[in-house]
Amino acid sequence: MSDHRLSVAPMVDRTDRHFRYLVRQVSRGVRLYTEMTVDQGVLRGRRERLLAFHPEERPLALQLAGSDPQSLAEAARIGEAFGYDEVNLNLGCPSEKAQEGGYGACLLLDPLRVAEILKAMVEAVRVPVSVKMRLGLEGQETYPGLAGLVERFAQAGVGVFIVHARSALLSLSTQANREVPPLRPEWVYRLKGDFPQLTFVLNGGVRTLEAALAHLRRVDGVMLGRAVYEDPFVLAEADRRVFGLGRKASRLEVARRMRAYLEEEALRGTPPWAVLRHMLNLFRGQPGGRAWRRLLSEGRSLEALDQALRLVEEKIGQEGQQEEPGPKGQAEAALPPAGQGV
Repeated sequence: MSDHRLSVAPMVDRTDRHFRYLVRQVSRGVRLYTEMTVDQGVLRGRRERLLAFHPEERPLALQLAGSDPQSLAEAARIGEAFGYDEVNLNLGCPSEKAQEGGYGACLLLDPLRVAEILKAMVEAVRVPVSVKMRLGLEGQETYPGLAGLVERFAQAGVGVFIVHARSALLSLSTQANREVPPLRPEWVYRLKGDFPQLTFVLNGGVRTLEAALAHLRRVDGVMLGRAVYEDPFVLAEADRRVFGLGRKASRLEVARRMRAYLEEEALRGTPPWAVLRHMLNLFRGQPGGRAWRRLLSEGRSLEALDQALRLVEEKIGQEGQQEEPGPKGQAEAALPPAGQGV
């Protein structure tokens, strides 16, 4: 499971197991990532609650954060034992909390330590170890400096680099770091040219599947983030156009699957809102979408979901809309394997 052509970024308080399950109902091929998970939480916390996932979520990567090689190596071993397909080291989070903990983007200040961490992680597991990193720090990034980091981390055993194509400004908020530093996707393109044997995934500022497809002509993969949370159906055509799977689920089909999922989760003691909060944008921009959001937000229950489902079913009937089955016959050709371009 090493296909990185299209993935959904790790997002704190967003990409938990319930949202990942929802995204998987929209796309079978897209690669999913957990929220950033600090190594000490894995080592000392409630592992089952922190790391458990539904089998349908795969391919799935565990993103870890930390600064101690041995702790991260042990956390990686635990993640592998839980069944994750990849372990990713966060080298991009610029938050104040991350800086206080000595992890995330600030680790780029000490490349030797990062290389030591990665070597320990690679030696601890059989699944791939990847990194998610920025171009550099404090707006002082240079392409030679970035290439040097990639070369050093590759020597430690890393073959997959997810590059958020911005610098990290440690004095700014996390939100500002998503907007203020300029995007330089051409640097990621250049990395692919200079290190053709490595896998490069471009992240940052990609909000549509069309934009992702354009980038995929130059790099091995593209990672989308908040655009997917704002509307999971950004990925509606991903299976057909990227992975050649010949399928496309409708919003109503996904809503019905999530209803069955919520019923199962409720029997396990999961609060309904833990699932419903991720479903608020499922009918964004669609007939009945505002009422759907209101009903779920106010009701926060399985009954509220049933009421919202009846409403959108009626709206779809009134608008004369049809369910959108997957394309009949031969699917469109998928994009070529990672790194080959078109």
